Amino acid sequence: MKKYITLILLGTMLSSCSEFLNLQPEYQINEVSFYKSAKDFETALVGNYAGLQVLYNTALVDIGDLTTDNAEIKWTSPTVSETELDEVNPTASNDFLNTVWSGSFATIARSNNILSRLDDVNLTEAQKNQFKGESLFLRAFSYFNLVRLFGNVPIVDVAFRSPDAIMDFDMTRRPVSEVYALITKDLTDAASLLNGITLPSKSQASTGAAKTLLGKVYLTTKQYDLAKNVLKEIIDQKTYSLNPDYKKLFTNGNSELQETIFEIKYLSGNVGEGNSFSSIFTPARFDMAIFPGNMQGSGRVLPTKQMANVYEPGDLRRKASIGDSVRLNTGKYEKETYGLKFVDFTTGIVGDGGINFTALRYADVLLMYAEALNETNGTPEAHTYLNMVRQRAGLAPLSGLSKAEFTLALEKERRVEFLLEGHRWFDLVRTGRAQEVLNKYFQDNGLSFTVAPHELIMPIPLREIDINPNLGQNPGY
Repeated sequence: MKKYITLILLGTMLSSCSEFLNLQPEYQINEVSFYKSAKDFETALVGNYAGLQVLYNTALVDIGDLTTDNAEIKWTSPTVSETELDEVNPTASNDFLNTVWSGSFATIARSNNILSRLDDVNLTEAQKNQFKGESLFLRAFSYFNLVRLFGNVPIVDVAFRSPDAIMDFDMTRRPVSEVYALITKDLTDAASLLNGITLPSKSQASTGAAKTLLGKVYLTTKQYDLAKNVLKEIIDQKTYSLNPDYKKLFTNGNSELQETIFEIKYLSGNVGEGNSFSSIFTPARFDMAIFPGNMQGSGRVLPTKQMANVYEPGDLRRKASIGDSVRLNTGKYEKETYGLKFVDFTTGIVGDGGINFTALRYADVLLMYAEALNETNGTPEAHTYLNMVRQRAGLAPLSGLSKAEFTLALEKERRVEFLLEGHRWFDLVRTGRAQEVLNKYFQDNGLSFTVAPHELIMPIPLREIDINPNLGQNPGY
């Protein structure tokens, strides 16, 4: 019974791929008929990438913003799980946490399955490198989300061929240091394996994506010199650049932009392949006329008043990120504060948004590099990279800041640059500022919520502990 979680993941590895691509019946997809050609591995990888659609629609975005001073719920009947995030009072039954846990381990299991079969098939060296590099990236990507949210987690780096193999595997939670060691190795190997390979889409892993995520890993683990080195490599390669039009990053047609490093594809018109941002980021009003058919928003994740006021005068990102009024079906306009990013105003169906979600982009590289410089006595130089992002936003450059002043300026810059992109919670936890910033926000707004020390790590989902009691629970839950 204690191994049941892995058995479930093993069973979902190919079934989800089948569902996403409408392949042959699931009972026919087995070791006899599958993983026999390069096309089979490409198909399996497409199915694995598809799993990320669920994670970002909308669990990771909700966790990243709704838990913070960036966003709040503004509708009358929020779910228990949404309320828990908004009040930073997570429980082990939270649906969003369950989604991240199960979805991430499903991606890990699929990645392991692909990796375990590469040597059994006649592939070119370039094909093996590509498939291995992409799978290692996806495994590392999943583990990075898991370790940041839950701390110690099981490390599963093999594929299982029998129930006995599952039962014999050590499924206990491993220390954070071991998880990060696996992530670092996977990303380093992925960057090397994918080097020189040109892939057709930025929804696939690349050397740039692996190095960008590795830089974020090094920042999170406070290895600033290593972060500085790998992020500088990306900058020096000149593969990416800031998109001149910030708004274009979040509107229809945002696929394959010059700033994009890794994106999650969504498609309108195909059931199950659209996103829900058009609903969750817009007001819960039945009298709006901003979507075809007057589709109603849900008000689940709306910018706070403080967030709307934090932008500097003249910041071009404000108008591209936050709406201040909505058109009603009477033709009049009424004041409402709501999110604009990733909102597909061409769809009138909930969950049918066709705008891609950008998980990694070049502005993040520049701001992370500035952070690494500032943490390694390079504050004067760090201004250059912070100001590159500010210049795109139409703002004057900053100069002469001390290390401490620069840290706060960078925190604010990341907040306005990445609103509703799921960064804020992880940024505040990484820099050790979550309790101070969020508790002050709650106090200033007359709210009784607080972020306790143990709440910086989320609870292990209860259903997983019920299946495998040996997982244990994080302290305080």
